This record gives sequence, C-alpha cells and structure tokens, in this order.
Amino acid sequence: MIKINVVAVGKLKEKYLRDAVAEYEKRISAYAKINIIEVSEHRCGDNPSPAEIQKVLQKEGEQIIAKIPKGSFVIPMCIEGTQKTSEDFSKEIERISLTSSEITFVIGGSFGLSDEVKALGKMKLSFSKMTFPHQLMRVILLEQIYRALSISNNSKYHK
Repeated sequence: MIKINVVAVGKLKEKYLRDAVAEYEKRISAYAKINIIEVSEHRCGDNPSPAEIQKVLQKEGEQIIAKIPKGSFVIPMCIEGTQKTSEDFSKEIERISLTSSEITFVIGGSFGLSDEVKALGKMKLSFSKMTFPHQLMRVILLEQIYRALSISNNSKYHK
C-alpha cells in the first residue's frame, strides 16, 4: 500500500474545509496510507515588496523541506506544473508506485512555493491556470487523489 503525504502551508480555518479533508482522508485510507502535514504560514504586510515575498517563500520553503520524508517522490503543486486528466493522474500515481513507496504532494501558501521546494519535485503538477485559495486546494488535491485511486481500483466513484 502506497503512502501519500500532503505537506501544506497553513491550518484550515473553516469547518467545512476541515470536514471535507477528513472525509477524503477516510476515503483514501481504503487504498493508501494518507498523512497531512501542516507547516506554519508566514505573514507580511498588505502590500509586500518582492523582498518580503521572497523572505516568506524562503521561511515556508525551509519548513516544507524539513517535513518531506527522505526518499519520497515529491510533487509540488504549482501553476507552471503539468495539467493532467484524472485518468492520466491515476496512471501517473500507478507508475510512481512501481518505484517509490511514498509520494509527497506539496501545497504552498499565499505566494506559492520557493524555487528550492520546486526543484525537489520529480514532477510538478497544476490543476488549472486559475488561482485557487491554498486552503481550498488541499480539498481539491485530496479529491483528485481519491478519484485517481478509485480509477486504479476500478471503483464506481469515477464516472
């Protein structure tokens, strides 16, 4: 059984998001071991300078890197990543699981991910060219992981 980690910046504040994450964690656990790892979100002023943004990215990046298990196949979620269909995403997880027992997805904070975190990625993934709140992205990612695992296991969930 593959182990899937999601390293995410920030805590989920809204109950409906926490409830959705809990539901998908429960569903995923039928197919894989799932582990959600939260790191602190760093804040800056309302109109941050590029230097302030870089400082936030660096601090969050250091925390993220410290939480990525050694030997894990790292997949940063970033806008410049590859977009895949649900079926292709399922095949990708199957392919990765042939050579790695652990996959770690990384969701950045409000400003995204540092270049150092992105560089650790053996594959970069994007779900859309649109911008989503990073907290909602956690729910979207977990739903797609569940869908991918359902496809691989011939479940009726995916239509």
